[in-house]
Amino acid sequence: MLVSLSEYAKSFGKSGDTMRRMAENGYFKTAQKIGRNWTIDSEEPYPVRARNTQKPLSVISLFAGCGGMDLGFSGNFDFLENHYGKTGFNIIWANEISPAACKTYRKNLGDHIIEGDIADKIESMPKKADIIIGGFPCQDISINGKMLGINGKRSSLYTYIVEAVRRVQPKAFVAENVGSLLLKTNSESYEKIMADFNALGYNVRCDLYHAEDYGVPQTRERVFIVGTRKDLPAFVPPAPVSAKPVTAKEALQDLESAEENKEFSHIWSRAQVSGEQGNRKMVADRPGYTIRAECHGNIQFHYSLPRRISMREAARIQSFPDTFIFPCGLRDTERQIGNAVPPVLGWHMANALKKVFQQDKKLCNRGVA
Repeated sequence: MLVSLSEYAKSFGKSGDTMRRMAENGYFKTAQKIGRNWTIDSEEPYPVRARNTQKPLSVISLFAGCGGMDLGFSGNFDFLENHYGKTGFNIIWANEISPAACKTYRKNLGDHIIEGDIADKIESMPKKADIIIGGFPCQDISINGKMLGINGKRSSLYTYIVEAVRRVQPKAFVAENVGSLLLKTNSESYEKIMADFNALGYNVRCDLYHAEDYGVPQTRERVFIVGTRKDLPAFVPPAPVSAKPVTAKEALQDLESAEENKEFSHIWSRAQVSGEQGNRKMVADRPGYTIRAECHGNIQFHYSLPRRISMREAARIQSFPDTFIFPCGLRDTERQIGNAVPPVLGWHMANALKKVFQQDKKLCNRGVA
């Protein structure tokens, strides 16, 4: 018989908070979250938790931005009444060149973010880590950019991820970029990028992901290049989890009557309709359009209100939890949100990578079991 988790806790003389944390971390077989409440089969035995003395797998993050992918790889956040539990990964060092993005990262994720150009900071990078992740800048590859490919200053920065992997020799790496990397016009760039990653001696695969397939209320295509050490099991991409995409209205409806609130980032651009860009209007029963970084205030219009979407609404479309604070002005916040990897998509990638280590006998007790 299904009972509330609090009732189950009382029957064992335990606190509700303790039980909730155990449920979030997967200690129960039958526990499930329905809306805001946890339920569990009353017949499930109370688990005896073995003391875990092992450290979680360590992660170095390059081009971290405000921390979207890092939040996903860390886990332990809520989005649209779903809880995304801890992953067993720990970000030990991160780098980002933007002072504003670093300010946001520190506010939400910690002081391990190193501000500055990766060319100057790579020497301070730890010598050892289990994983390296990074969303290398995409403006020269994006269809909304100048399409300079890896000949552009920004997109050639992927070579620092290559160099980081060469130096640290992690067990795995994950590099993210825009879906247009796979376009025919970028074929030369794609082949060079893949050749450089393959030359590192890892099993490397590149796959296209649609964010809306993973619970993100947005049509956003992203490429993830994943490399795993050759003595490890093969990486298998996460299976889509959403039979029906989350719509813009489902994600934003509760904010329709909310007044502007700067502290909550519920502020919006007053930019008028532009002849060049920024004329798109969300459709209520579809996911939001791709949130861009460089839209200069011309972010998409709300599906029912006579204004552009707010920064908090844009953050929702990118799957940031409402507890994630953006302590910057509108333009900086707009750029940070648009540049980010959706945390929920990052979480699914992290858990797919986690399975590689769970299958490996030598690493199965390293905090990822």
